[in-house]
Amino acid sequence: MISILFGFASALVWGTSDFLGGLFSQRASPYRVTLYAELFGMVALLAAVTVIPQQSLSLPEWGICILAGAIGSLGLLTLYVAMSTGKLSIAAPVSALTAAILPVIAGILTEGLPEITVLTGFALALVAVWLISRNSSGQESALIGWKDLSLPLAAGVCFGTYFILIHQASQQSVIWPMIGARTGGTIAVFIAAAFKRQVSWSRGFPWPWVMLSGVLDVGGNALYILAGQFGRLDVAAVLSSLYPGMTAVLAWLVLHEKITRSQTVGILAALGAIVLITI
Repeated sequence: MISILFGFASALVWGTSDFLGGLFSQRASPYRVTLYAELFGMVALLAAVTVIPQQSLSLPEWGICILAGAIGSLGLLTLYVAMSTGKLSIAAPVSALTAAILPVIAGILTEGLPEITVLTGFALALVAVWLISRNSSGQESALIGWKDLSLPLAAGVCFGTYFILIHQASQQSVIWPMIGARTGGTIAVFIAAAFKRQVSWSRGFPWPWVMLSGVLDVGGNALYILAGQFGRLDVAAVLSSLYPGMTAVLAWLVLHEKITRSQTVGILAALGAIVLITI
């Protein structure tokens, strides 16, 4: 039960963080939003580790955490880029479904074939992606193209890989694995932002909101790690992947973002698929 509570809490916190990051990526560069959110998160972690005793990591664990952070942060950057060019409530569920499925596959390889409810969840997930990919006309020719889905799917692969890797290196500690991951993530995003010439300080940048997004992202990561320490990898990852529900609710409440009937059904099916995979 503790693992389930931590997993749901992680989804709520991550969903809020992604809403803020995605929202302000539409008003500023998603590269700068992601980079500075990473930096603010690192500051919060360094402050926390000075007052909360944590067991140190081995050298291989540091390597895994840094690699996990680089992959996960590039996934976050990819998601923000997708959100900056499309609907927040559509990009988030597609990425979450992919992220949820990968740890389940890892569980199959290590613990055997899942129960029928999990297999049903896979089928429902495929239907959900198809429904989410349709626009308001609902015609076959009106499907959103692969170009529109490729970024959320790529982000999901990154998130799923992060879920698996960080779980392996965070069984004895919480903050140090996140510091390692944030180090790898900051370096990776900085390189990407520098390549796009997006590393700059500018007036009018939404610093308070980006700072809040970075701190919430750290909180979501901490809750996910705790969920994995108290329970199974696949349960922790899938429950944490419920974050699109929070993102969609905030997009509806704050932005009054309209969603078509088929896309509404698809989003609900996506969340239902994640729940089935968890059972």
